[in-house]
Amino acid sequence: MKASDLLVKCLEEEKIEYIFGVPGEENADFMMSLEQSDSIQFILTRHEQGAAFMAEAYGRLTGHTAGCLGTLGPGATNLITGVADSNMDRAPMLVLTGQGSTNRLHKESHQIMNVVKMFEPVTKWSAQILNADTIPEIVRKSVRIARTEKPGAVMIELPEDIAEHDTQEQPMTPIRYRRSVADPELVKEAADLIKSAKRPLILAGNGCVRKRSSEQLTQFCEKTGIGVLNTFMAKGCVDFEKPYSLFTIGLGAKDIVTCAIDASDLIISIGFDMVEYHPHLWNPDGKKRILHLDFTPSEIDKHYHPELELIGDIAKTMAELNTHFDDHDDYGFDLSQQASTRENMYQELMAYADDTAMGKVKPQKVLHDVREVMGREDILLSDVGAHKMWIARHYQCHEPNTCLISNGFCSMGFALPGAIGADFVYPDRKILAICGDAGFMMNVQEMETAKRYNSNIVAMVWEDHEYGLIAWKQWAHFGKHTQLDFGNPDWRLLAESFGWNSFIVENSDDVKRSLQAAFDADGPSLVVVPIDYAENKKLTERLGELTCVI
Repeated sequence: MKASDLLVKCLEEEKIEYIFGVPGEENADFMMSLEQSDSIQFILTRHEQGAAFMAEAYGRLTGHTAGCLGTLGPGATNLITGVADSNMDRAPMLVLTGQGSTNRLHKESHQIMNVVKMFEPVTKWSAQILNADTIPEIVRKSVRIARTEKPGAVMIELPEDIAEHDTQEQPMTPIRYRRSVADPELVKEAADLIKSAKRPLILAGNGCVRKRSSEQLTQFCEKTGIGVLNTFMAKGCVDFEKPYSLFTIGLGAKDIVTCAIDASDLIISIGFDMVEYHPHLWNPDGKKRILHLDFTPSEIDKHYHPELELIGDIAKTMAELNTHFDDHDDYGFDLSQQASTRENMYQELMAYADDTAMGKVKPQKVLHDVREVMGREDILLSDVGAHKMWIARHYQCHEPNTCLISNGFCSMGFALPGAIGADFVYPDRKILAICGDAGFMMNVQEMETAKRYNSNIVAMVWEDHEYGLIAWKQWAHFGKHTQLDFGNPDWRLLAESFGWNSFIVENSDDVKRSLQAAFDADGPSLVVVPIDYAENKKLTERLGELTCVI
């Protein structure tokens, strides 16, 4: 068979369902082979970056690998931002690129560049196929690496002449392996360490929303009552309505929930990724006692120096840890400060629930109404901008992987294509992308993709006519900001031109009604909210005056 046929058969063997992308001349053989597949669907996108974000959302929601495809040169460079985002946010992804013939790779030639080298810093592994017979091994290795904790992106390049070669090889059958578990003696030592603490606290990171970890974490909290602070990317690791949920931590400034860390004498760090929220922000003097539970050993950092590490499958390690704690036993913990922190933060979340302001709408009010419209398993995807900080702080979740935030690499333009990818995974759930007007326009062309595939998504744009997060940060640091404002399209005409429904919010009372109408409409919908970002400065000033009582 042809090498390109074998590559497709290997991807089928790996149960790849979707490949998102933009084809080119140099991967024409692969596309012809892919067209014959009965099990892999190719999703034609309008830009390679959008394809990568769609594959990332699929990977984060399923734990399985989707493909994103581009041709050589500019096709490959267009992929790279979404690939880097996937890799740093721990989403399994398979990147497939074309390349010119091998007889011209050694010299100056049209569109030729070293794509494999370019992708090495933003993938777990990158490889070029130079021999058709190696395709089964390369594909098996790629998917295994992509899915192995901590998951991420891998890249395969197929030169156009190699794609045409004949081969007699057959796909390799995937053999899954069991992840290791922490040493039982160390787990017992960890349990004793926790029991000896007076005010233990759980810091739950991205690893807690993968591989059944949240179930065991919830069981542990039910047994012990110990409070959980989740990072932006760990929302839903425990139900926010539970008394041990202390909501979300991750703002650069000191926040109400930070007081719980200040009061704690032991931080139980579970699945924590340092790219999410650097320890110098919550352990500035490096003196906090830390128990580290994760798939991998801790990063070396003077602000994060655990005295004990449990390395292995988080869910299995937590299950073993749970055997050392009995239901409803009194372990002598003083969790009163954590209860106070939860109550104080809850009051913040509800402060503008009944706000009736005309004109611009407060972020807190928007997110309160969004939470009321969205069901327990519905999915919100946040783009990057000032709105992300409000979503992280004010939008809380019942279930893991129901709020996807780009937070490791923090790439604008993620939410709209990500929502399209999410809709392929869960077509029966409400899928909401919240974007700033800047981030939305970065991948606005994917509105056509959503319409073509009849994605039942809603994109909500918070309109402020500027790069709001940059303005916020510059103001906080310098007391002023540079020129950051811009114009926007006529949103109704934009939506109409792409065949979308549109809803323009005019005051606070419109938010909930407009959002529900958007979800009830047939096909994709755009909801535009004039946002009151005067709240940014007010929040910074209020948190600057915060004093923790320990």
